[in-house]
Amino acid sequence: MKVTLEIDKMEKLIITVATTGGIHDKSVNPNLPEQPDEMAQEAYDCYNAGAAIHHIHVRDKLGRTTGDLNVYNEVISKVRAKCPIITQIGNGIGGVFRDDGSFDVATQDERMALTTITPKPDMLTINCGTFQFGYIPDVTFPNPLEWNLEFIKKCYEREIAIECECYDISHIENVKEMVRRGVLKEPVHYSLVLGIKGGIPASPQMISTMVDVIPEGSSWQVITISKQQVPSTVMAMCQGANIRTGMEDNVYYAKGEPVKSNAQLVERMVRIARELGREIATVDEAVEKLGVKR
Repeated sequence: MKVTLEIDKMEKLIITVATTGGIHDKSVNPNLPEQPDEMAQEAYDCYNAGAAIHHIHVRDKLGRTTGDLNVYNEVISKVRAKCPIITQIGNGIGGVFRDDGSFDVATQDERMALTTITPKPDMLTINCGTFQFGYIPDVTFPNPLEWNLEFIKKCYEREIAIECECYDISHIENVKEMVRRGVLKEPVHYSLVLGIKGGIPASPQMISTMVDVIPEGSSWQVITISKQQVPSTVMAMCQGANIRTGMEDNVYYAKGEPVKSNAQLVERMVRIARELGREIATVDEAVEKLGVKR
């Protein structure tokens, strides 16, 4: 994929904020929003700071990751009551505690049920390949091609837009295959996920390698965790890409300094983008660019 480095020719920057995530909880940062009211307020603050998309994972009353559709319904409803930010549900759900006390990834049935959320979200993500998810020991995160194709079909039946999360170069090839089969529609919106245990490492070379195999006409963003987040997102900004920030990906603002809020992270990305000469996309502009149906 050809990348332009001419700032005046770059499209406006779409900022996604992943406020909560599906693994860590308030024990790592007490400012992590877990309950619907907290998440709605964070979405509102991030929207005012410049975010166009709210990437959502939800928690039960005890703060544990859950696939309960009632909680998704409540979060989406409360977010929409506060602001027009794009609602995007994370397809993986996250690590789930079972009744027997075990901790595992959400089942494929639990994840497929996300396509039935009411009110319907604006977007859903898909995870574009099966891999070992290193944050839950000895667990494979299953994302077979046929399952993803069925998930996409169910999303399109309800006019829910798709974002493709790719943790390795092979996942990009899986996306191309879904396009070749006539199920996934172009242009494709890629999230290049780097630095996850079990996925591709985070480095400028890895970003460049992944971007090289993305088809022309695609949009892309970088998702990187922890201390690699700011360097990777700035690199993406300079190449005309979109970016994601938020406490799902990073609970520290700087070394030894916990994040105060998701809005604090969005504000930093907006400030850097403006220093680089990138304009910030509004929600309406992101809706048009990403083919969101509202």
